[in-house]
Amino acid sequence: MSDARFEDGAERPLRLMAETAEDLPVLSTLLQDALGQPTEMKWQRTRRRFAMLLKRFRWEDREAATRRGRKFERVQSMLVIEDVLAVRSTGVDAGDPDLILSVLSLEFSPGEDWTGSLLFTLSGDGEIAVDVEAINLTLTDVTRPYVAPTNRAPDHGVD
Repeated sequence: MSDARFEDGAERPLRLMAETAEDLPVLSTLLQDALGQPTEMKWQRTRRRFAMLLKRFRWEDREAATRRGRKFERVQSMLVIEDVLAVRSTGVDAGDPDLILSVLSLEFSPGEDWTGSLLFTLSGDGEIAVDVEAINLTLTDVTRPYVAPTNRAPDHGVD
């Protein structure tokens, strides 16, 4: 019997949890260049939950797609954050139904005890800050992968 390989899960829907600050770089990498709209984000104040439906670029499949000469893919994913105390944003017009947000990174700024803020940096100088009582995120693919409309991998000019 051999150990599991990263490629073994390539054709299965992704479902990852983050419960510590050390878990977040993996989610940040997978969320880089994910696209979303303010209309696809919801803060349920009484349930202390913030959810985002995103069109995630499949970074985990990029190398295989390049090697096999096939098109790059995106997949719709739900990011659910539990134990939310507050949500705030800058540079995001929640009333604009045509606004497309692109996630650049996700970082955690710790507070006292287990509290802190999850900071989503968006292209175009936008930010979404989610104050949490504890780190409790789940990223789940909710559709089958589909061909990325641009058929290009995002490129930030950094090697």
